[in-house]
Amino acid sequence: MIGKAKKKRPQIVLQDGKPSAVILDIDEYREMLERLEDLEMLQKMKKKSLKFRRLEDFLKEYSPGVLSLS
Repeated sequence: MIGKAKKKRPQIVLQDGKPSAVILDIDEYREMLERLEDLEMLQKMKKKSLKFRRLEDFLKEYSPGVLSLS
């Protein structure tokens, strides 16, 4: 198996001697976007209230699609 190519370090663009932009490797940028989307989804999930029910009630409705051999 061939290893991943060495990641390029981010390049910082200066304007008037101060950082104003960053140039990233496209794969690193895509990974950052994916992580941000995951974080946003988790934050939405945390806001939803949890609903609990008895295991017996869940099992009555649950059908995993496996045929019974009995």
